[in-house]
Amino acid sequence: MMKILFLVYHGFSDACGISKKIHYQVKGLRENGFEVHLCYYDFDSDGNRCRFVDGNVIRNYGKGRIAGLLQRVDYDCIFDYCKMKKIDFVYARCFQNANPWLIKLFKRLNKLGIKSVTEIPTYPYDQEFVGFPFVTRMGLIIDQIFRNHLADQMNAIVTFSDATTIFGQRTIRISNGVDMDSIPLHNYKAPEDNSIHLIGVAEVHYWHGFDRLIAGLGEYYKNIKDPRLVYFHVVGGVWKSEMFDSVHALGFSELMDKYNIRDKVIFHGQLFGEELDCVFNQCCFAIGSLARHRSGITAIKTLKNREYAARGMPFIYSEQDDDFDGKPYVLKAIPDESSIDITRIIDFINNHQFEPRYIRKTIGNLSWKKQMNKVIDEI
Repeated sequence: MMKILFLVYHGFSDACGISKKIHYQVKGLRENGFEVHLCYYDFDSDGNRCRFVDGNVIRNYGKGRIAGLLQRVDYDCIFDYCKMKKIDFVYARCFQNANPWLIKLFKRLNKLGIKSVTEIPTYPYDQEFVGFPFVTRMGLIIDQIFRNHLADQMNAIVTFSDATTIFGQRTIRISNGVDMDSIPLHNYKAPEDNSIHLIGVAEVHYWHGFDRLIAGLGEYYKNIKDPRLVYFHVVGGVWKSEMFDSVHALGFSELMDKYNIRDKVIFHGQLFGEELDCVFNQCCFAIGSLARHRSGITAIKTLKNREYAARGMPFIYSEQDDDFDGKPYVLKAIPDESSIDITRIIDFINNHQFEPRYIRKTIGNLSWKKQMNKVIDEI
C-alpha cells in the first residue's frame, strides 16, 4: 500500500472552506486505498508552535520570535518522519512560501526516492497580493525568487487552471472536488412575499467581485419601478479593505450608502453546519466569483462553484470553468467592471426550474476520490 504524507504549512479552522477542502482531499486519497498521514503546523494547548502529523507533535519549536523563525526554516522533522515511516509520496499544498530550506527538504526527499508534488490552489497568484501589507508582499518576493527552484524538485505541479507548465515544471490538471457526504441537498421554500434571496459564500476578497453584485442591486432598485424585493446574503469573513475603499471599486459600505440599500445586503459572518444550511435554504440562487480577471485569471475551477452544484443550486460566475460552462443551471457574467444586471438573474430564476438532485448528478465525476486518484495515476 502506498504511504502518502499530505503536507500543509498552516493549521485548520472549522469555519474555513480551505480547511474542509484539505480534509476532504485526504479522505479522497484514503478512499482510493492509500495510507495517508496529514502533516501541518499549529499551536498546541500551551501556545507552543508545533509541527504535527495526525494530531501528534513531531517537533515543538517553543514560543516567541525564535520559534516563529524556526518553523520557517527547520523542516528536519518532516524528513525524519518520511524516512522513519517509509513514505512513498508527499503531496504538498503551496503557501507561497518557497525558500532555500524548503528546497533542501525536497532535495533530500528526492534522494530517498520519495516522489513529490505541490498543489497551487490559485494560479497565477501574484496579483492577489495587491494592496496587502508590506510584510506580506515581502513574503511574496522571497517566494518569487525561489519558487522555480522549488518546482524543480517536484515530480509535477497540481493545478486547477489550464496551465500545462508552472514555474518550469509540468502540471497535473485536476478540478476542485466535492465531498458529497458532507453537503446536503438544497431545500428551498419560496417566501410568501415573493422576494428573491441570493447567496454568496466566501472569505471575501476583491476577486470575488461582490461589489459588482451590490452595485447591480443598487441600480436595480434605482431604475425599476415597483421592484420585486431582492436580497443578497453574504456568508463568510469580509476584509475591511473590501467593505471600505476597495482597491478596484467602491467598498461595500460605500455602495450600500450610495444606493440606500443597507437593508437589502445581509452580512452573516462565518457560518457552518446547520446555520449555514439554514441561510442556503432561504436562497434560490448563488453567486460565484465575478472578478477573477482582477487577479489576472481567465480560467479556474473554483471550489465554490462545485459546492453550489453539489447542493443543487443554480449560480452565476464570470471566469472560464469548463466543468460548468454551458450547463443549463449556470448563468455567465461578463468578466469586466460593469454592475451585474439583476433583472437578468430574476428572468433566469423565473424561466428555469431545476431539481437539486438533477444538478448534483451532473458532477458525479468531481468527487475528491476521483480527482485525487488522477494525481496518483499521473505520478
